[in-house]
Amino acid sequence: MIEFRLPSLGAEMEDGTLLEWCVKPGDRVKKGDVVAVVDTSKSAIDVEIWQEGTVDELVLKPGDKVPVGTVMIRLREAGEAGAPAATKPAAAPTPAATAPARPAVAAARTPTAAPPAPEAVIPVASAGGRQRASPSARALAHELDIDLATVAGTGPHGVITREDVEKVAAARKATTAAPGSMATTKPDGVKSSGPGSAGQARAATPVERSLSMRSAIAAAMARSKREIPHYYLATEVPMQRITRWLAARNAGKPITERVLMAAPLIKAVALALRKFPELNGYYQNGGFVAGEGIHIGVAISLRQGGLIAPAIRDVADTDLDELMRRLANLVSRARALSLRSSEMTDATITVTNLGDQGVELVQGVIYPPQVALVGFGKVTDRVRAVDDGAIAVMPAVTVSLAADHRASDGHRGALFLAEIARLLQSPESLDGAADTIVK
Repeated sequence: MIEFRLPSLGAEMEDGTLLEWCVKPGDRVKKGDVVAVVDTSKSAIDVEIWQEGTVDELVLKPGDKVPVGTVMIRLREAGEAGAPAATKPAAAPTPAATAPARPAVAAARTPTAAPPAPEAVIPVASAGGRQRASPSARALAHELDIDLATVAGTGPHGVITREDVEKVAAARKATTAAPGSMATTKPDGVKSSGPGSAGQARAATPVERSLSMRSAIAAAMARSKREIPHYYLATEVPMQRITRWLAARNAGKPITERVLMAAPLIKAVALALRKFPELNGYYQNGGFVAGEGIHIGVAISLRQGGLIAPAIRDVADTDLDELMRRLANLVSRARALSLRSSEMTDATITVTNLGDQGVELVQGVIYPPQVALVGFGKVTDRVRAVDDGAIAVMPAVTVSLAADHRASDGHRGALFLAEIARLLQSPESLDGAADTIVK
């Protein structure tokens, strides 16, 4: 018998709340299948399983809040007989017990697997199965505390749209305001309108999540500064060549197909890591463990406040067009609170870009157990000396590195930043498929 336990979905995660089962006893599961939806301090996460077998027992029930490491599922291995149903402890009846199993969804592990578009259909938790909704609809439903199981979708193939959620919100407001309404307000401020609703599992409200997220971020960053001997480096990189190159590359393309500067910045970091693997991985059990791939965690600010850094896998092997699509999709789903567990745990390094906020220098804090964080500031016009001692004004960006002295030293960190600078000044090297090189 194999026991699958609640994984840690971030350095700051101590516990999680089961929102929904996506499998039932008797289902066959394989590595990468989504088996449950768990609410953390930051988001509702699709939890993937990393063992193969047949579901023998669902140990938890929706609504259970348990520590990381708690057994969630027991699996039978091939050829192993399960206990007779009559001898198993009776589990509390839940909607998931009779709901059809969600189709297996394999985790994307290759750069050739195209992700859905930013407004692609995203599965969301519901009492009667897995509903389909656009990210903006899911985000609004979460903000208004509306169960998407109560929303009728009017989009293509029954997809729930933002307008569908707005209609339900307006109807609920009218019902609540009507004389004689049966709606009540629970002590925590969440409204319920019928028997049984108080006992159903639900994700945290925006206020609850914001408070919990701030506490989680504080815990992770305090641990980072307490345990990790940081060193900091920064360098200024001319951006004139890549700015022109990217403008030429995007010329004639519709807005939806253009590559933003964020993509080549992330790609440059990934390619540089091939030469400096000691910055790509984790410090665990008293030593450095190299990452199995180059998976870049991208710091994303959430509309309701807070920060999350899900991963884009195998960035060094991904062309710029595909990388841009994956980045846009990741940002959309992160802000719609629709991420997978692998995206929360796979990052081998984090990149944060605060240039769009007007910041010129980022001095980041490493996200444990990672050993490095790269920061990009705002691209600004700066005075620089050029050939023959002449002075010119050209765009430049400050690239910073926060690194763990237990895994690397300043000499290697400086060479790593120099490699990023070289790549950004040779933009054609970032995209093997590019057919335009600006002289």
